[in-house]
Amino acid sequence: MTDSEHEHELPPHSIAYSQYFESLNDEISKIYAVAEVARMQGYDPVTRVEIPPAHDVAARVEATLEGPKGVAKRIRELQKDKSREQVAFQVAKEIAEGTLGGITDIEKAAEKAVRVALAILTESITAAPLEGIARVRIRGGSGENRYLALYLAGPIRAASGTEAAMTVLVADYVRQVLKLPAYKSTEEETERALEEVELYARNVHLQYPVHPALIKFAADRLPIMLTGDPTESFEVSGGRDLERIETNRVRGGAVLVLS
Repeated sequence: MTDSEHEHELPPHSIAYSQYFESLNDEISKIYAVAEVARMQGYDPVTRVEIPPAHDVAARVEATLEGPKGVAKRIRELQKDKSREQVAFQVAKEIAEGTLGGITDIEKAAEKAVRVALAILTESITAAPLEGIARVRIRGGSGENRYLALYLAGPIRAASGTEAAMTVLVADYVRQVLKLPAYKSTEEETERALEEVELYARNVHLQYPVHPALIKFAADRLPIMLTGDPTESFEVSGGRDLERIETNRVRGGAVLVLS
């Protein structure tokens, strides 16, 4: 054997290492094949395996959120010279504009943009992008009355506090890309947000209690509406039956992000 052949010869432990991972991939393929056959029987809500195998963050994002088509390739391109946060914002911008994915309905584009950005921020390993964001809506009719509403659910807690806060920033960035007016909280809505945080902290738990003045400061100035479906059985005593809030019960997802 020549010196050059010796240079390219893998040591025994490296060969065993490669063979081990090849065997894992082979077994995963077999298991997925069994799962696909089982799903085709029709006993589950969907007849496919929801989460296909993926080998990197970009593939996980596209697979988990079912597109938009081409997002994995675009993420890989951007990752070459941008941070994870920069990639998230750039991809959100392109989806909202319709240049990535070709979504023409601006409400659907806004929702997909926010979900994909959160998936990038969390590396698509938590339930937050799928279940933590219930939906994204453009509310308020038309013209200057419109605003972006981010409906949050309990599983948003799967994201870290930083990532949850970044979701709000991404949503506001998407709002600006779509040229939507800023949401303006009323005094009643601001007080309602504070009461929900205090009720949640008292009856459930908040890891880091925030001073009421800071809660009011944030709730009064957010340019998007933080809302969501009710997650708790208890109701607020003040700020009831408000026009833009669909429930009198506490919205835990919104509380977790706001606080």
